[in-house]
Amino acid sequence: MKNIMKTLLATILAGAEGFVANAAEKVDFSRDIQPIFEVHCIACHGGKKPKGGLSLESKADAMEDEDMIVPGKPEDSYLFELSALGEDDEDVMPPLKEGLLNKQQVQLLRDWIKQGAKWPGNLKLEQKKKANFVKDVQPIFEFNCVACHRADYDRGGYMLHNQEDMFAGGDSGPGIVAGKPDKSWVHLTMAMSEDEDLVMPPKKKGGPLPKEEIEIIRLWIQQGGWMPKDVELEPKKKDSGPKTDESETVRQIRELAVNNQKEKSVADMKEYTLTIPGTETTFTMVPIPPGEFVMGSPSGEAKRADDEGPQRKVKVEAFWMGKVEVTWNEFELFMYRDEERKYKDFIPTDPAIDKISDAVARPTQPYVEMSFGMGKDGYPAISMTQHAARKYTEWISAKVGQYFRLPTEAEWEYACRAGTTTAYHFGNDPAKIGEYGWFEFNADFKYQKVGKKLPNQFGLHDMHGNVAEWVLDRYEPNYKSVVDLKVNPYNRPEKLYPRVARGGSWDHPVEMLRSAARLASDADWKVQDPQLPKSIWYHTDAQFLGFRLLRPFNIDEIGQMMDYWNGGIEKED
Repeated sequence: MKNIMKTLLATILAGAEGFVANAAEKVDFSRDIQPIFEVHCIACHGGKKPKGGLSLESKADAMEDEDMIVPGKPEDSYLFELSALGEDDEDVMPPLKEGLLNKQQVQLLRDWIKQGAKWPGNLKLEQKKKANFVKDVQPIFEFNCVACHRADYDRGGYMLHNQEDMFAGGDSGPGIVAGKPDKSWVHLTMAMSEDEDLVMPPKKKGGPLPKEEIEIIRLWIQQGGWMPKDVELEPKKKDSGPKTDESETVRQIRELAVNNQKEKSVADMKEYTLTIPGTETTFTMVPIPPGEFVMGSPSGEAKRADDEGPQRKVKVEAFWMGKVEVTWNEFELFMYRDEERKYKDFIPTDPAIDKISDAVARPTQPYVEMSFGMGKDGYPAISMTQHAARKYTEWISAKVGQYFRLPTEAEWEYACRAGTTTAYHFGNDPAKIGEYGWFEFNADFKYQKVGKKLPNQFGLHDMHGNVAEWVLDRYEPNYKSVVDLKVNPYNRPEKLYPRVARGGSWDHPVEMLRSAARLASDADWKVQDPQLPKSIWYHTDAQFLGFRLLRPFNIDEIGQMMDYWNGGIEKED
């Protein structure tokens, strides 16, 4: 009987990073509770302005509200009460979309508080990376696993299409043991070498997975393996999402970016200029410090639109941004392979790097002259789809060995505002726009050369006007879904239209150049396209539309990079 009880007690696992071996042991803060707070809580409840006024960075901060943690009394502690709510309760913490704590982690919090809530007084907590099931883990399973492990087709007795079956496992043992990737058959088989018979996915199905994706699965399990209880995973074909060869290309680009990043801290970030290998074309990147700002416009701002609110406080991590919009000088190297190759006889390049960049998909031949007679040398590239802009950022990442992507909507507005809260980065008076931007009344009915107007406080030119600029996000009619103090919020596109462009253009009235103004993409942007189906590369009727580069200081994992470069629906509905 005693052995049975010990076995049962040993199943009460602890922490997001490591679980207590035996429930009879006292809960240790550093081992069991600190990982929970750092992975699941500090992102919102840390920093200078923690959400709800609650900071969990230190004991003093957490105990400031006497009702938040009541030593010895978990049922009277607000922290435990919120954590113990079910996923159907909108007040549960962490919130559902961020991933709930599992039952063992909630039990750990209860036991810790019951045992006196001991916390080293000099210990300050820091945010740690969290694996999000929906964003990071679900795509890996759906593209690589569910086709062979689902209802009516459960190879090895495993089914991975829902929470219950995924954790239960199959013939060889439990699929997932929360907190223990080394006991979880899903992770163990993924981590095997390609020569082992049990490696999953098998070699003939494209396995093993890239190391980055295996690490995401390991981290997710170690952090508790939470997933929505009612989610149903569906198999997705490789031709409808990231392909094996694309995965390898992205892996190689990421390896280049990691190896080439010399900056060890944000303090090392400086403005710099790169020459695209094999050419004489250059571009300049400007450092943007991390920070917090209010996204959207106040209700009293002149010419404000309803989609600019409600205002939200948002945190943004450090990045570099293109000093000016991407020009035709740069973009045509991507559009036309002959343009890229014409310098190679006298400017040699690295064949290994060329092989990687050549693997990135490029635009089809346009059927019209894409500048529409407005000029190319030094002028912004225009009329590309968001997909084309995304793929350019992948291509240029391969060419120069650094990680580039489009900015999110939040990153773009933060960079545009440059610390200001006014309608424009130069103030509220639109009469001054002529010093800073090109719009319908000063642009002579066409776009202008980049960098000719005054920059903002970060040193960025043409954030107001010239051409509107693609960001990564889908368009929503308001910011109700944006959570206060969210770090780098991003609304992933789920359909082709609408998506977001920012900044206004030479073809827009001055109010569309405001820092908070938003532009939603529309099928009318490619009305003149004679192709059936419509091109995934060109918005022929959007002659006001371009983009600029962003390089994040923190290099994303391979799955996120693939999504930024390939995500979203690219074909017409």
